[in-house]
Amino acid sequence: MKITDIRVEHRETVLDPPCHAAWDPEPRTRFAATIVHVETDEGVVGVGSGDTMAGFDAYRELFLGSDPLATEVQVRRIESVGFHAGRFWPLEAALWDVVGQVAGLPVATLFGGVTDRLPVYASWCSEQPPGRRAEDAHRLVDEGIRAVKIRAHPQRLRAGVAAVAAVREAVGDHLDIMVDLNQAWRMPGDVTEPLELRDVRRVVRQLAEYDVAWVEEPLPYADVEGHRLLRADNPGLRIAAGEMLDSLPETLALVEADALDVYQADVVLALGMTRARQLAEAVRARHRRFTPHTWTNGLGLLANLHVAAGVGAGPYLEFPDDPAGGWTPERRDFLLAEPLRPDPDGMLVVPDAPGLGAVLA
Repeated sequence: MKITDIRVEHRETVLDPPCHAAWDPEPRTRFAATIVHVETDEGVVGVGSGDTMAGFDAYRELFLGSDPLATEVQVRRIESVGFHAGRFWPLEAALWDVVGQVAGLPVATLFGGVTDRLPVYASWCSEQPPGRRAEDAHRLVDEGIRAVKIRAHPQRLRAGVAAVAAVREAVGDHLDIMVDLNQAWRMPGDVTEPLELRDVRRVVRQLAEYDVAWVEEPLPYADVEGHRLLRADNPGLRIAAGEMLDSLPETLALVEADALDVYQADVVLALGMTRARQLAEAVRARHRRFTPHTWTNGLGLLANLHVAAGVGAGPYLEFPDDPAGGWTPERRDFLLAEPLRPDPDGMLVVPDAPGLGAVLA
C-alpha cells in the first residue's frame, strides 16, 4: 500500500454566544479545525485532526509514495519534520485510521485493547460563580458523570477555590474534583507571568482540604523541583501536567525525576499516538497514571480515546463540556455527523468500527 495524497482541509464554525475559556485572553467567537485526509492506492482513506498542520505543504512530498502501514517509520518522519516546522500529529492519527481499517479493528485494539470504554470527567473551561457551579455539579451527578475539572485562574484564585468548595458542598463525594491552574503555557500574545512557587504551594494546600483528586499544571514544565515539592507538601493529592510537552525524552525526564503523579500528553497536539503509548507504558511501570489532554475537537477526542482505552489510561478521560461557558459537545464535535457523548454510566465507549470510527459531517 502507498500514500497517494495527503489533503489538509480547514473548517470553521461560529460561536454565538462566545466561548469563555479561562485561558483565553478574549472570548472565542469562532472555532477552527483542520482535517487531514490520507489517501492510498487501495482506496482506504484515513482522517485525523488536532493541531493546525500549518506549514505542512512544504513537506507533503516526503510522505507521498511511502507505506502508511509502516507506522514507526512514519512517526520518525513526522518527528524529523517537526524539528523544522510544526506539530503534525493529526497526520499520525490519520495513518492509524488507515491501519485500523486495513486490519479491520478499532485502533484501541491495536494499541493494546485494555478496555473498550473509559469513565469521563467533565472538563469545564470557564469561571463561574460558586452557586452556578453547584447547580452544574448536580446536573453531572444526575447524568452519571463521576468527576469534574474546575478552572482556577491564577489571577483570581479566591474565586476558583470558592467554586471548588461550592461543588464539594453541593455533591459531597459523588464527584471527584480536579483543579486546573493553567500555569504551564500561554496562548499567543499572553505574557502574564506565572505565580510564584510560594503562592502555588499555598493554594494547593487549600485545595487539598477539599479532597481534590489532582491539581493540574500548577507550575511551568521546567520547574521540576517545584512539582516534586508540591507532591511532598500534599501526599494525598496528585500533581498532573504535561499536556503540551512535545518531546518524549523531555517527558520521560519528568518520569525519571518522579515529578508528577499524572502525565497528560495530548496525542494530536503534543506527543503523537505512538509516543504517548510509550509514555503510558513507562508511567505504568512506575505506578503513576497517564490520561491525555483532549481539548481539540471530536476527531481529536476520538484519537485520544483510542490510545487511552488501548493502554488502559485513567482514572478518567477528559471530556470537554461546559454549557455555562459556551462549550458543548455539539460545538466541540462540529466536524462529526453526531457528537460524542458518555453513556448513562458516565463512560465514553470506543466505536467498534475499524480505525478511529469517525463519521464526518
